[in-house]
Amino acid sequence: MAIHPSAVVEDGAVIGSDVSIGPFCTVGADVVLGDGCVLKSHVAVAGHTRIGAGTRIFPFASIGHEAQDLKFRGEHATLTVGANCLIREGVTMNAGTEGGGSHTVVGDNCAFLANSHVGHDCRVGNNVILSNGALLAGHVTVGDNVIMGGGSAVIQFARIGSHAFVGGLSGVEKDLIPFGMAVGDRARLAGLNLVGLRRRNFPREEINALREGYRLLFAETGTLQERVDNMASSFPESALVQDVVAFVRAGGDRALCTPESAPRTAA
Repeated sequence: MAIHPSAVVEDGAVIGSDVSIGPFCTVGADVVLGDGCVLKSHVAVAGHTRIGAGTRIFPFASIGHEAQDLKFRGEHATLTVGANCLIREGVTMNAGTEGGGSHTVVGDNCAFLANSHVGHDCRVGNNVILSNGALLAGHVTVGDNVIMGGGSAVIQFARIGSHAFVGGLSGVEKDLIPFGMAVGDRARLAGLNLVGLRRRNFPREEINALREGYRLLFAETGTLQERVDNMASSFPESALVQDVVAFVRAGGDRALCTPESAPRTAA
């Protein structure tokens, strides 16, 4: 363990083995740093915050401070960050609030590039990438393997399905289906994230089933319930299709992000 003389580590903090805490960092009394964590310099970790093993945090990141929510009244709230995450310069992650379950949770192997933000009560999955300046408002749920482009933003209470892609400078105001691709100032669904699916070596037959299921889901006829039921019954053996079906049926506080015109599946 290496702690720079200028760093402030409050009594009560739990520091794992082989942790490095650089110049002018502050670590609060209720913080837990897992084995092998690295705080480069000028990092502020506060509150009831747990950082997983091997996570690296770069200068001027603010991790675990109280929620940016005017309803917050100092209640007990936590932030949990998984193992082997990369948290670059100026990143902010807030603890939860009583209104959102009091927990903000980030999974393993995520990358948060400079000046990105994770708001209070968010649930972020594993292998997620937030590019520079990407913003998650409070209560957002992000599935595994999501990529958010630079300067993109997600409104509070929205859900981003697993393996989805959000284009740079896009504002997501509705739920984005798993494997979906959202682009635009007020984001629209622009097809499936085929590039991501291929990079992750999903079988061709699974991708083809997903493309057909997508067309059924966003057909011009029938109610949403009828279309999702048709999608589910047409591809009962397709794990990818059934992931989308489960996401839609679970519902949420936001409507679905839909195509602007006829469905397209080209990346």
